[in-house]
Amino acid sequence: MAKHSVGWRWIAFHKRWLLILLVIFSISTAIIIIRAAFDSCDRHYVEEGNNNRVPISSPIGNNLQSLDFMKSKLVLLVSHELSLSGGPLLLMELAFLLRSVGAQVVWVTNQKPTETDEVIYSLEHKMLIRGVQVHSAKSQEAVDTALKADLIVLNTAVAGKWLDAVLKEDVTQVLPKVLWWIHEMRGHYFKMEYVKHLPFVAGAMIDSHTTTEYWKNRTRERLGIKMPQTYAVHLGNSKELMEVAEDSVAKRVLREHVRESLGVRNEDILFAIINSVSRGKGQDLFLRAFYESLELIKDQKLQVPLMHAVVVGSDMNAQTKFEMELRNFIVEKKIQDRVHFVNKTLTVAPYLAAIDVLIQNSQGRGECFGRITIEAMAFQLPVLGTAAGGTTEIVVNGSTGLLHPAGKEGVTPLAKNIVKLATHVERRLTMGKKGYERVKERFMEQHMAERISLVLKEVLQKAKSHRHL
Repeated sequence: MAKHSVGWRWIAFHKRWLLILLVIFSISTAIIIIRAAFDSCDRHYVEEGNNNRVPISSPIGNNLQSLDFMKSKLVLLVSHELSLSGGPLLLMELAFLLRSVGAQVVWVTNQKPTETDEVIYSLEHKMLIRGVQVHSAKSQEAVDTALKADLIVLNTAVAGKWLDAVLKEDVTQVLPKVLWWIHEMRGHYFKMEYVKHLPFVAGAMIDSHTTTEYWKNRTRERLGIKMPQTYAVHLGNSKELMEVAEDSVAKRVLREHVRESLGVRNEDILFAIINSVSRGKGQDLFLRAFYESLELIKDQKLQVPLMHAVVVGSDMNAQTKFEMELRNFIVEKKIQDRVHFVNKTLTVAPYLAAIDVLIQNSQGRGECFGRITIEAMAFQLPVLGTAAGGTTEIVVNGSTGLLHPAGKEGVTPLAKNIVKLATHVERRLTMGKKGYERVKERFMEQHMAERISLVLKEVLQKAKSHRHL
């Protein structure tokens, strides 16, 4: 028995270090774009007599058996594009979940460049080796699949253009079996050319309750149309991310590796914003708040470890005007040694292992959900987020993090929150622990699978009833 025990420990040891090495290798070689965090008060949303809301505290098992009823079902997934941004990646996750329970899954991408694209080629190859069929969006195969499919999932509002462009006179035949998965929070997506068929589909699924209400109100007031039965479904962390987040050795090695690459000491405090660099994600306001926090510490003569800010989501090859503004600001304020830019990457785990606090500073209406937020909480990180959109459904203000207003009026409150966490290590640790507990309670992959399964069952039942009419 002793020999067997030693053997298993040896295998586990090597598996762990293989995982660490693979993740470190990804840091050094990845040049792919970061998963955009999806464009919320601690509410359970369990409402008597309201079947449109999937309670986020539903009792969940530890596996994906909730999706077993999808075995042998034919599912067509329609994405507006195939890129390393949030919507397509999330749809791919659904594709793999469905394949894992034996569903037949077909993927089409409505908008593809005419020239060969390495990212598209890579993602299509990843789907093919996992058993997902890939068809051309305008092919007869795509039309035939749509007519035969048990379920069609349109991903994002923009994907609605595929219906008329490809199906044409067959549109009305497939609408009763369409589930429309919407991730957008911006006003320019509310166009009739995108969503004119929305009232006639079997259902809509949106990533947060806040965004669900926004879509209901906006479509009624702006477009004069009514949403179909709509479900708010929170997302969950992947098993792969949780495996790294819960491995203390892996986290320590990754932390040391990333900090060394940035020139940051272990005792320094690292605040990071992990989003594609754009004005809507609020990197400019975060850097202003970070500079203001340094000034507050200096004025109040506070004793804190050296503080650094990290902007993950830069583009070293094609710096935008906005990014140049960010870089000019740190030069103007003479804080180049405190602010670090990291190129776009899909591999967020190493940076979550390396930092001490996540900043979620999305502006306007905030994020539809903000998946990077639950990923950070899995790594036991406190979150400083804007009090807007889905972030308020994830972060419990004062418990798992601190919220501040969006816009310029949020700069000083964010600066003060940065100082609060910089000066109270126990508060950071307590908030991080509570955030992890919240993730384990409701933001795991199996939670998301269960919530989605409830929606799919209803949509399939509607489609079946319509066929029998």
